[in-house]
Amino acid sequence: MIHQDFRSLAPQAQETIRFKAMAVLKGGHSKTEVARLFGVTRQAVHGWVGRKQAAGMSGLRARRRGRPVGGRLKPKQEQTICRLITDHCPDQLKLPFYLWTREAVAHLIAQRFGVQLSVWTVGRLLARWGFTPQKPTRRAFEQDARAVGSWLQRKYPAIRALARREKALVFWADEMGLRGDHAAGRSFSPQGQTPVIAGTGQRFRFRPSPTGGSCSSWSSRSALPPPFS
Repeated sequence: MIHQDFRSLAPQAQETIRFKAMAVLKGGHSKTEVARLFGVTRQAVHGWVGRKQAAGMSGLRARRRGRPVGGRLKPKQEQTICRLITDHCPDQLKLPFYLWTREAVAHLIAQRFGVQLSVWTVGRLLARWGFTPQKPTRRAFEQDARAVGSWLQRKYPAIRALARREKALVFWADEMGLRGDHAAGRSFSPQGQTPVIAGTGQRFRFRPSPTGGSCSSWSSRSALPPPFS
């Protein structure tokens, strides 16, 4: 019977004992007997059997000790990841995520470069790259950015000037409601740059009651701004 602590043995010595233990086990001895013979726990023998079943005898070979090495990104690879996070949403890159979480970024790195990183390592990388978790804004696929810009720069100033001449109020209506396109959670993005989540403008919503609104301008009559056109 071996009395030396198994954990204090060199990796090669541990490997030899595992191979011998499997040979004894194959000879008809029980796991308890093998554990007693080699001075280990029955749970250790059970674990060796599991490794052998999963990977054959190669699963019993000595493993590298210490902290696992997941790999490291090269500067060009880091630049590529930053660009992809900034310019795309995860689903556009065929990833099973909606927002850029640490898990999503780790998945992207593994997919692109075959480098396995923990979420803690990814979090440190994102901080070093200047990325912070932010509440994303949503923009509809159907939105015409040029039409919106034209309305804000040309048409609304005309409405505001008319209201000022007429001493009217400009009301901006608002209401409480539940929307099917609400983006819950936060997505990593460069600091100071709010991430945009693209989605369809066709949505369901529930609006139980108006909750008031805001108004700007100058006195009694009201002028309602027309919709974008």
